[in-house]
Amino acid sequence: MVEFINPGLVQTSRRGMLRGSMLAGAAAMVAGSAKAAPARRPIVSPRPHAPQFIQAQTEAQTQAAPVDLSGYTRVEQELVAPPFAPVHENVATGGPKIVEITMETQERLLTVDEETGAQIWALTYNGSVPGPLIIVHQDDYVELTLRNPSDSQMEHNIDFHASTGALGGGGLTHVYPGEETVLRWKATKAGVFTYHCAPGGAMIPYHVTHGMNGTIMVLPREGLKDAEGNLINYDSIAYFGEQDFYLPQDEDGNFKTYYRAGDDYAESMEVMRGLVPTHVVFNGSVGALTGENALRARVGDTVLMIHNQANRDSRPHLIGGHGDNVWEAGSFTDRPQTGLETWFIRGGSSGAATHTFKQPGVYAYVNHNLIEAVLLGATAHFVVEGEWDNALMEQVVPPHSIET
Repeated sequence: MVEFINPGLVQTSRRGMLRGSMLAGAAAMVAGSAKAAPARRPIVSPRPHAPQFIQAQTEAQTQAAPVDLSGYTRVEQELVAPPFAPVHENVATGGPKIVEITMETQERLLTVDEETGAQIWALTYNGSVPGPLIIVHQDDYVELTLRNPSDSQMEHNIDFHASTGALGGGGLTHVYPGEETVLRWKATKAGVFTYHCAPGGAMIPYHVTHGMNGTIMVLPREGLKDAEGNLINYDSIAYFGEQDFYLPQDEDGNFKTYYRAGDDYAESMEVMRGLVPTHVVFNGSVGALTGENALRARVGDTVLMIHNQANRDSRPHLIGGHGDNVWEAGSFTDRPQTGLETWFIRGGSSGAATHTFKQPGVYAYVNHNLIEAVLLGATAHFVVEGEWDNALMEQVVPPHSIET
């Protein structure tokens, strides 16, 4: 397996901090400055958002026949921080399982760009942007325990695009600070799918653009197949969460930072309505997957690249390589496209591609809207070790002066 360096979360600082305050309640928030953080109640909305709809779902569940789970084995999946993937099987052994996972919502001050001091109170699952990659097989059950710590400022929930019913689970997972809930759903469709927080109303884009999204991969039980139906084996997974941020700035162009999650609501909404992000980054911050944090591989390794964009369209491109097998729309039941130079990830979805590295060197993985890649931060690097092959590429004549 390829060993990657785990960048973790970028260290935060209080540099350039502007102190904000906001009235409790998502519908009436006003940002302002203050010398000290005033006490306030968590930002939650009346439960439930759609009383008749939620009540109908609850009643329907109580009247439905119980599910017979006696033939299922329970397994616990330990989720890990991006860009890593949890331990899993490519080809499933045995019958379908109940895969138990636990996710905790965490509101964390995250440095988006060290150079400018840009920070955001990221809304996260398990503390990372994106949330951890979940991997199960088709016909498995996902049994999620979702916890919202008592010191949170907001209510949270989760909408799984891979699931069927109840707003993707969003209608049954609203947790206030100090609560937890358990949701079980069957993974009937194979592919890679977005999940995200969707607490209702304007809080949906607010939570998504503050980092509260991720990917679940539902593998076919027989494993991934190429266009001819042959098994695809991969040596590692590189998990990219492309995140668009909309950070408020003061009159001098400095990025504002606030005391706690939610204090930026009113000002962030103003920036978001312009539809122009201040940052587009991979895995939470500029440089999160470059330099010392670059992904690592060797010549001959096949890497499965999983790309999530929960809000905007994206165009992944591996500079120096190709998408050998690409599931652009994320569905593993479709035959993969092959040999793509750039592929398309629709906003609100995840996609996947494989590449087998044939040459050593640094490969840039970018959003090929190059303005976003270079100026806004959507760039990652693979550092590949191995022997050079002149049959694939050779510098015949090095740069030299010419007579004019």
